[in-house]
Amino acid sequence: MDQVIRTDGLVKSFGKFRALDGLDLTLARGEVLGFMGPNGAGKSTTIRVLLGLLRADAGDVELLGGDPWRDVVALHRRLAYVPGDVSLWPGMTGGEAIDLLGNLRGGLDEDRRTELLERFELDPRKRGRTYSKGNRQKVAIVAALASDVELLILDEPTSGLDPLMEMVFQEEIAKEKERGRSILLSSHIMSEVEALADRICIIRDGRIVETGTLEQMRSHARTAITAVVAQSATDLDRLPGVHDLRVDGDRLSLNVDADHVGEVMTELARLDITSMSVAPPSLEALFLRHYGDSTTTDDAP
Repeated sequence: MDQVIRTDGLVKSFGKFRALDGLDLTLARGEVLGFMGPNGAGKSTTIRVLLGLLRADAGDVELLGGDPWRDVVALHRRLAYVPGDVSLWPGMTGGEAIDLLGNLRGGLDEDRRTELLERFELDPRKRGRTYSKGNRQKVAIVAALASDVELLILDEPTSGLDPLMEMVFQEEIAKEKERGRSILLSSHIMSEVEALADRICIIRDGRIVETGTLEQMRSHARTAITAVVAQSATDLDRLPGVHDLRVDGDRLSLNVDADHVGEVMTELARLDITSMSVAPPSLEALFLRHYGDSTTTDDAP
Protein backbone atom coordinates (compact mmCIF):
# COMPACT_ATOMS: atom_id res chain seq x y z
CA MET A 1 0.00 0.00 0.00
CA ASP A 2 1.06 3.61 -0.59
CA GLN A 3 2.73 4.95 2.55
CA VAL A 4 1.82 8.40 3.84
CA ILE A 5 4.30 8.26 6.73
CA ARG A 6 7.52 6.27 6.81
CA THR A 7 10.33 6.44 9.33
CA ASP A 8 13.32 4.12 9.31
CA GLY A 9 15.77 4.00 12.21
CA LEU A 10 14.77 7.46 13.44
CA VAL A 11 17.01 8.84 16.19
CA LYS A 12 16.60 12.07 18.17
CA SER A 13 18.50 13.02 21.30
CA PHE A 14 18.32 15.94 23.71
CA GLY A 15 21.73 16.05 25.36
CA LYS A 16 22.29 12.62 26.88
CA PHE A 17 18.59 11.71 26.70
CA ARG A 18 17.67 9.70 23.60
CA ALA A 19 13.98 10.37 22.91
CA LEU A 20 13.86 8.29 19.71
CA ASP A 21 16.08 5.23 19.44
CA GLY A 22 15.76 3.71 15.98
CA LEU A 23 12.04 4.31 15.49
CA ASP A 24 10.39 2.47 12.57
CA LEU A 25 6.86 3.69 11.85
CA THR A 26 4.56 3.49 8.82
CA LEU A 27 1.10 4.81 8.02
CA ALA A 28 -0.61 3.57 4.86
CA ARG A 29 -2.90 5.76 2.76
CA GLY A 30 -6.45 5.59 4.09
CA GLU A 31 -5.38 3.96 7.36
CA VAL A 32 -6.09 5.04 10.95
CA LEU A 33 -3.03 4.28 13.07
CA GLY A 34 -3.32 4.31 16.86
CA PHE A 35 -0.04 5.58 18.33
CA MET A 36 0.20 4.63 21.99
CA GLY A 37 2.63 5.07 24.84
CA PRO A 38 2.81 6.99 28.13
CA ASN A 39 4.44 10.38 28.58
CA GLY A 40 8.14 10.13 27.84
CA ALA A 41 7.85 7.21 25.42
CA GLY A 42 8.64 9.37 22.39
CA LYS A 43 5.21 10.07 20.87
CA SER A 44 5.42 13.86 20.97
CA THR A 45 8.99 13.87 19.70
CA THR A 46 7.96 11.66 16.78
CA ILE A 47 5.09 13.98 15.90
CA ARG A 48 7.34 17.07 16.10
CA VAL A 49 9.79 15.44 13.69
CA LEU A 50 6.94 14.56 11.33
CA LEU A 51 5.69 18.16 11.47
CA GLY A 52 9.13 19.56 10.71
CA LEU A 53 9.41 21.20 14.13
CA LEU A 54 12.43 19.09 15.03
CA ARG A 55 15.17 17.64 12.85
CA ALA A 56 16.14 14.02 13.42
CA ASP A 57 19.75 13.23 14.32
CA ALA A 58 19.78 10.05 12.22
CA GLY A 59 17.52 7.77 10.20
CA ASP A 60 15.11 8.45 7.38
CA VAL A 61 11.69 10.13 7.52
CA GLU A 62 9.21 10.68 4.70
CA LEU A 63 5.84 12.42 4.94
CA LEU A 64 3.42 12.49 1.99
CA GLY A 65 6.35 11.69 -0.26
CA GLY A 66 8.44 14.63 0.98
CA ASP A 67 10.98 15.57 3.62
CA PRO A 68 9.16 17.18 6.59
CA TRP A 69 12.19 19.35 7.41
CA ARG A 70 13.00 20.55 3.90
CA ASP A 71 9.45 20.66 2.48
CA VAL A 72 7.67 21.86 5.61
CA VAL A 73 5.63 24.67 4.02
CA ALA A 74 4.35 22.60 1.09
CA LEU A 75 3.57 19.60 3.30
CA HIS A 76 1.63 21.64 5.86
CA ARG A 77 -0.83 22.61 3.13
CA ARG A 78 -1.64 18.90 2.80
CA LEU A 79 -2.06 18.00 6.49
CA ALA A 80 -3.93 19.17 9.57
CA TYR A 81 -2.62 18.91 13.12
CA VAL A 82 -4.56 18.95 16.39
CA PRO A 83 -2.39 19.15 19.55
CA GLY A 84 -3.48 18.09 23.02
CA ASP A 85 -3.43 21.67 24.33
CA VAL A 86 -4.67 24.21 21.79
CA SER A 87 -3.70 27.89 22.03
CA LEU A 88 -5.80 30.46 20.17
CA TRP A 89 -5.34 34.12 19.29
CA PRO A 90 -7.04 35.90 22.25
CA GLY A 91 -8.81 38.61 20.22
CA MET A 92 -9.80 36.42 17.29
CA THR A 93 -13.16 34.63 17.23
CA GLY A 94 -13.30 30.87 16.97
CA GLY A 95 -14.77 31.15 13.49
CA GLU A 96 -11.96 33.45 12.35
CA ALA A 97 -9.38 31.02 13.75
CA ILE A 98 -11.02 28.12 11.89
CA ASP A 99 -10.98 30.09 8.63
CA LEU A 100 -7.37 31.17 9.08
CA LEU A 101 -6.20 27.62 9.78
CA GLY A 102 -8.16 26.33 6.80
CA ASN A 103 -6.64 28.95 4.48
CA LEU A 104 -3.14 27.96 5.61
CA ARG A 105 -3.96 24.45 4.47
CA GLY A 106 -5.76 23.40 1.31
CA GLY A 107 -8.90 25.44 2.03
CA LEU A 108 -12.15 24.68 3.87
CA ASP A 109 -15.29 22.78 2.97
CA GLU A 110 -17.90 25.32 4.11
CA ASP A 111 -20.72 22.76 4.36
CA ARG A 112 -18.53 20.50 6.45
CA ARG A 113 -17.52 23.46 8.62
CA THR A 114 -21.18 24.29 9.33
CA GLU A 115 -21.99 20.65 10.07
CA LEU A 116 -19.08 20.29 12.49
CA LEU A 117 -19.87 23.50 14.36
CA GLU A 118 -23.35 22.13 15.00
CA ARG A 119 -22.15 18.64 15.91
CA PHE A 120 -19.61 19.95 18.42
CA GLU A 121 -21.99 22.63 19.75
CA LEU A 122 -19.38 25.35 19.22
CA ASP A 123 -20.27 29.05 19.06
CA PRO A 124 -17.80 30.49 16.49
CA ARG A 125 -18.61 34.10 17.45
CA LYS A 126 -16.82 34.01 20.79
CA ARG A 127 -13.28 35.33 21.23
CA GLY A 128 -10.42 32.94 21.83
CA ARG A 129 -9.77 34.37 25.30
CA THR A 130 -13.27 33.32 26.45
CA TYR A 131 -13.06 29.68 25.40
CA SER A 132 -12.59 26.85 27.88
CA LYS A 133 -9.93 24.21 27.16
CA GLY A 134 -12.58 21.90 25.71
CA ASN A 135 -13.86 24.61 23.36
CA ARG A 136 -10.33 25.44 22.22
CA GLN A 137 -9.94 21.78 21.31
CA LYS A 138 -13.19 21.96 19.38
CA VAL A 139 -11.91 24.90 17.32
CA ALA A 140 -8.83 22.92 16.29
CA ILE A 141 -10.85 19.77 15.59
CA VAL A 142 -13.40 21.59 13.43
CA ALA A 143 -10.62 23.37 11.52
CA ALA A 144 -8.82 20.08 10.91
CA LEU A 145 -11.83 18.01 9.86
CA ALA A 146 -13.23 20.74 7.60
CA SER A 147 -9.88 21.30 5.85
CA ASP A 148 -9.14 19.89 2.42
CA VAL A 149 -6.12 17.80 3.45
CA GLU A 150 -4.84 14.27 2.93
CA LEU A 151 -3.44 13.59 6.40
CA LEU A 152 -4.67 14.25 9.94
CA ILE A 153 -2.14 14.17 12.78
CA LEU A 154 -4.05 14.11 16.06
CA ASP A 155 -2.11 14.26 19.33
CA GLU A 156 -4.48 13.71 22.28
CA PRO A 157 -7.21 15.60 20.35
CA THR A 158 -10.04 14.97 22.83
CA SER A 159 -8.17 16.32 25.84
CA GLY A 160 -10.67 18.48 27.74
CA LEU A 161 -13.76 17.21 25.91
CA ASP A 162 -16.66 15.81 27.91
CA PRO A 163 -17.80 12.20 27.24
CA LEU A 164 -20.60 13.30 24.89
CA MET A 165 -18.19 15.31 22.74
CA GLU A 166 -15.70 12.41 22.79
CA MET A 167 -18.46 10.27 21.30
CA VAL A 168 -19.15 12.90 18.62
CA PHE A 169 -15.42 13.01 17.85
CA GLN A 170 -15.30 9.25 17.37
CA GLU A 171 -18.30 9.38 15.04
CA GLU A 172 -16.70 12.14 12.96
CA ILE A 173 -13.37 10.34 12.73
CA ALA A 174 -15.24 7.24 11.56
CA LYS A 175 -16.67 9.40 8.74
CA GLU A 176 -13.19 10.61 7.81
CA LYS A 177 -12.02 7.01 7.78
CA GLU A 178 -14.81 6.11 5.34
CA ARG A 179 -13.71 9.00 3.12
CA GLY A 180 -10.26 7.45 2.94
CA ARG A 181 -8.30 10.02 4.91
CA SER A 182 -5.05 8.92 6.52
CA ILE A 183 -4.99 9.52 10.27
CA LEU A 184 -2.25 9.27 12.89
CA LEU A 185 -4.06 9.20 16.25
CA SER A 186 -2.00 9.53 19.42
CA SER A 187 -4.25 8.96 22.42
CA HIS A 188 -4.28 7.79 26.02
CA ILE A 189 -7.95 6.83 25.73
CA MET A 190 -7.95 3.08 25.12
CA SER A 191 -11.58 2.90 23.99
CA GLU A 192 -10.93 5.66 21.44
CA VAL A 193 -8.03 3.81 19.85
CA GLU A 194 -9.81 0.47 20.05
CA ALA A 195 -12.88 1.88 18.26
CA LEU A 196 -11.08 3.84 15.54
CA ALA A 197 -7.69 2.34 14.73
CA ASP A 198 -7.08 -0.09 11.87
CA ARG A 199 -3.67 -0.80 13.33
CA ILE A 200 -1.95 0.01 16.62
CA CYS A 201 1.69 0.88 17.40
CA ILE A 202 2.95 0.79 20.98
CA ILE A 203 6.08 2.83 21.63
CA ARG A 204 8.46 2.43 24.56
CA ASP A 205 11.76 4.23 25.14
CA GLY A 206 11.76 5.63 21.63
CA ARG A 207 11.18 2.31 19.85
CA ILE A 208 8.10 0.55 18.51
CA VAL A 209 7.72 -2.55 20.71
CA GLU A 210 4.55 -3.95 19.12
CA THR A 211 2.48 -3.18 16.06
CA GLY A 212 -0.46 -4.80 14.31
CA THR A 213 -4.24 -4.96 14.28
CA LEU A 214 -5.99 -5.50 17.59
CA GLU A 215 -6.83 -9.06 16.55
CA GLN A 216 -3.21 -9.77 15.62
CA MET A 217 -2.03 -8.44 18.96
CA ARG A 218 -4.64 -10.46 20.80
CA SER A 219 -3.69 -13.66 18.97
CA HIS A 220 -0.48 -14.04 20.96
CA ALA A 221 -1.71 -12.59 24.26
CA ARG A 222 -3.47 -14.17 27.23
CA THR A 223 -7.20 -14.76 27.51
CA ALA A 224 -8.96 -14.18 30.85
CA ILE A 225 -11.33 -16.92 32.02
CA THR A 226 -13.62 -16.89 35.06
CA ALA A 227 -15.89 -19.78 35.98
CA VAL A 228 -17.98 -21.39 38.67
CA VAL A 229 -17.36 -25.16 38.90
CA ALA A 230 -18.65 -28.05 40.98
CA GLN A 231 -15.32 -29.85 41.39
CA SER A 232 -11.92 -28.84 42.73
CA ALA A 233 -9.84 -26.75 40.36
CA THR A 234 -6.70 -26.22 42.45
CA ASP A 235 -4.50 -28.25 40.11
CA LEU A 236 -5.34 -26.32 36.92
CA ASP A 237 -2.04 -24.46 37.09
CA ARG A 238 -0.26 -27.70 36.17
CA LEU A 239 -1.54 -27.23 32.64
CA PRO A 240 0.78 -25.47 30.16
CA GLY A 241 -0.09 -21.87 29.43
CA VAL A 242 -2.04 -21.23 32.66
CA HIS A 243 -1.14 -18.12 34.68
CA ASP A 244 -2.45 -16.31 37.75
CA LEU A 245 -4.86 -19.05 38.85
CA ARG A 246 -7.08 -17.94 41.72
CA VAL A 247 -9.56 -20.26 43.41
CA ASP A 248 -12.14 -19.07 45.94
CA GLY A 249 -14.45 -21.95 46.82
CA ASP A 250 -16.27 -22.91 43.64
CA ARG A 251 -15.15 -19.76 41.78
CA LEU A 252 -11.94 -19.50 39.82
CA SER A 253 -10.14 -17.11 37.54
CA LEU A 254 -7.07 -17.56 35.39
CA ASN A 255 -5.21 -16.22 32.37
CA VAL A 256 -4.32 -18.54 29.49
CA ASP A 257 -1.82 -18.19 26.66
CA ALA A 258 -3.60 -18.01 23.30
CA ASP A 259 -2.25 -21.32 22.02
CA HIS A 260 -3.42 -23.27 25.10
CA VAL A 261 -7.02 -22.03 25.44
CA GLY A 262 -8.46 -25.23 23.88
CA GLU A 263 -6.68 -27.53 26.34
CA VAL A 264 -7.79 -25.46 29.33
CA MET A 265 -11.40 -25.34 28.13
CA THR A 266 -11.39 -29.13 27.76
CA GLU A 267 -10.13 -29.52 31.32
CA LEU A 268 -12.65 -27.03 32.69
CA ALA A 269 -15.48 -28.97 31.04
CA ARG A 270 -14.58 -31.96 33.23
CA LEU A 271 -15.16 -29.85 36.37
CA ASP A 272 -18.92 -29.45 35.83
CA ILE A 273 -19.06 -25.77 34.88
CA THR A 274 -22.19 -23.94 36.04
CA SER A 275 -21.21 -20.54 34.60
CA MET A 276 -18.25 -19.14 32.73
CA SER A 277 -17.02 -16.01 30.96
CA VAL A 278 -14.15 -15.78 28.51
CA ALA A 279 -12.68 -12.36 27.68
CA PRO A 280 -10.07 -11.70 25.02
CA PRO A 281 -7.26 -9.43 26.19
CA SER A 282 -8.28 -5.77 26.17
CA LEU A 283 -6.17 -3.10 24.56
CA GLU A 284 -5.34 -1.91 28.06
CA ALA A 285 -4.00 -5.36 28.96
CA LEU A 286 -1.92 -5.47 25.78
CA PHE A 287 -0.54 -2.04 26.59
CA LEU A 288 0.27 -2.88 30.20
CA ARG A 289 2.06 -6.02 29.08
CA HIS A 290 4.79 -3.69 27.79
CA TYR A 291 4.63 -1.12 30.57
CA GLY A 292 3.24 -2.79 33.68
CA ASP A 293 3.50 -0.40 36.61
CA SER A 294 6.49 1.46 35.17
CA THR A 295 6.31 5.24 35.06
CA THR A 296 8.10 7.67 32.79
CA THR A 297 8.62 11.36 32.57
CA ASP A 298 7.43 13.75 29.91
CA ASP A 299 9.18 13.87 26.53
CA ALA A 300 12.18 16.10 26.47
CA PRO A 301 11.42 19.43 24.80
